Amino acid sequence: MTEVPLTPSPPLLARRAEVARHALGVVFLTNGVMFATWAVNIPGVRDHLRLSDAQLGGALLAVGLGSLATMPLTGGWTARYGSHRVTQVSTVVCLLALALPFLAPNLPLLVLGLAVLGAANGAMDVSMNAQGVTVERSLGRAVMSRFHAFFSLGSVLGALLGTLLIGRVPTLGHALGVVAVTTVVGFLASRLLLPDRAAGPVQSSSEVPAPPARRFPRPASAVLLLGALCFLGMLSEGANYDWAALYFRDVLETTGGSAGIGYTAFVAAMTLGRWFGDRARSRLGDERTVRGGALLTALGLGLALLVREPLPAAVGFALSGLGLSNVVPVMYGAAGHALAGRGIAQVATIGYAGFLLGPPVIGFVAEHVGLPAALGIALAGAALVALLGGRAFALVRRQAPG
Repeated sequence: MTEVPLTPSPPLLARRAEVARHALGVVFLTNGVMFATWAVNIPGVRDHLRLSDAQLGGALLAVGLGSLATMPLTGGWTARYGSHRVTQVSTVVCLLALALPFLAPNLPLLVLGLAVLGAANGAMDVSMNAQGVTVERSLGRAVMSRFHAFFSLGSVLGALLGTLLIGRVPTLGHALGVVAVTTVVGFLASRLLLPDRAAGPVQSSSEVPAPPARRFPRPASAVLLLGALCFLGMLSEGANYDWAALYFRDVLETTGGSAGIGYTAFVAAMTLGRWFGDRARSRLGDERTVRGGALLTALGLGLALLVREPLPAAVGFALSGLGLSNVVPVMYGAAGHALAGRGIAQVATIGYAGFLLGPPVIGFVAEHVGLPAALGIALAGAALVALLGGRAFALVRRQAPG
């Protein structure tokens, strides 16, 4: 069983929860398609606006800053309005906001559009994960990793669609087509989500109401440690995403399409690991899933960095993807079960900073000591997650209500 006890629901609620499970999977998938559609069209937008690499880098930073602005707030919104409502609104806003960077006629408006997109995506990220905890609690079994698998699957589908359409249809037409389809699909799916109050007992009117929560509550020690480990996990994830192909090209000296082998191995293994991750959680528990996965990531990166041949390195990046696949979903779920939507918001905010800051830091270090040594930062981060994960889950169990 998972580390946080889950109680099966009555039949009617269970059927509603099953519908919500499928609907939320679709919401995660649309988010992945959106993310990939922007990613594959970045070169086209750069060329259209005639941006330098430095200008593009500054514009891309707006996405992360926008997300960091709304993530801490979304926990309060989900507590006040319910994760189902916040997910529905943020999904529609986020998918519509994808059009903004493609419509921008100049750099300032591109930065503004990307900031809006990032802000909407930050709210969608936190609220849909909070809804995932609600569905998981209602079903009485682990399902969070499968939701993240749908995001990965959506990223793959969005990238494949972009590969087919780029150069064949105008960039704006491609983007607006994706916006139209995903917005309709996301809106319809989000209408089937589960109200948070359905997942647990409703407070009796005779009970003394709790004092109003502070807008920016002080994070619990469990949140701080989970957030720090999530930071390290997402740092390692971002390093794999952004530097695997360059490692193959610049260090292993592969050419052409072969330079993408490491990235492909990482993404494919991560998607597969998330698809079957809930089975691992049910059999091993949250703590062993996170610590074992982080250890596997450290071993995989060690293989890739020490045995500098394409095939062993590809295996190493695949092991890294498999190990990381469930680290973030499980930690989000643990924070949500123990500390509700605010817990997810706080852990996600701290963790996302690792995804945002990790790749540039590795790039800076690589410039001075070389890419293999710089990627050792990602290896060390994964090793720390394996080492400190036990302490984090002990704090979660201690600070969980009831």
